[in-house]
Amino acid sequence: MKLQLLIISLLILCFTSLAQEPTFYVTISTNLGSMRVKLYNETPNHRDQFLKLVGEKHFDETLFYRVVKGFVIQGGSSDSRNAPKGKAIGYGKPINLDSEFNDNCFHKRGALCAPRQPEAVNHFKMSDVSQFYIVHGRKYSNEELDLIEKATNNPIKKELKTQYYLPHKEELARLKTEDPKAFNKLLREIKDKINFHYSVSDKKEFTEEQRRAYTTTGGTPDLDGDYTVYGEVVEGLSLINKIAALPVDKNNRPYSDIKIKVTVDKIQ
Repeated sequence: MKLQLLIISLLILCFTSLAQEPTFYVTISTNLGSMRVKLYNETPNHRDQFLKLVGEKHFDETLFYRVVKGFVIQGGSSDSRNAPKGKAIGYGKPINLDSEFNDNCFHKRGALCAPRQPEAVNHFKMSDVSQFYIVHGRKYSNEELDLIEKATNNPIKKELKTQYYLPHKEELARLKTEDPKAFNKLLREIKDKINFHYSVSDKKEFTEEQRRAYTTTGGTPDLDGDYTVYGEVVEGLSLINKIAALPVDKNNRPYSDIKIKVTVDKIQ
């Protein structure tokens, strides 16, 4: 009986391992060095589209054309290939994809992310996977992270109060003296509505993991929830620092071209 149970357990373990989704890695090579990137299975559409473009050599010979120290290094745009010095870059043909936001995929240093058009013309925050950016960022204190949360959340709370509380303000003032029981009932109903709509809003609340990363290794926390993160650099983080330190022109393009080649590295 013990032997049978052991065999069954081993079979279950084998089937579970076979059912697990493979993890894909790519190598981004440049004339300054290379970095190895893990693609997230939590963002399957971005992962698959990125791998497709890598297979088509879409990114090869393009540039890291936008470098902002303490923020991001951006590259891969098709119009950066053989672009003359001084040319404005980043206007290649976009490849749009629905966003895939996930609390476990955030803008820590080394995160691989998808840029997009502004919300004025891109209400649903669709990604443009024809190019990518990698987070450089900086370290933040918990107090700074609190301020980022408040900058997003306080306007949401104010709008909900305007929508659900203010229309009943005079009625509540009257009920408070005339019918305290009815006052408490209405006030609870209003608070419940506000709390519910706040809970499903685009509020910003950093997880413990996010706070730990942003206060130790750094990143760009203010971008969370606005841009899709679909991978992270697992080897070669120092290359990001090298690129971020390069002198740039008025368009944030490095004076020395940093050419890109991306290859599928490993599947685990």
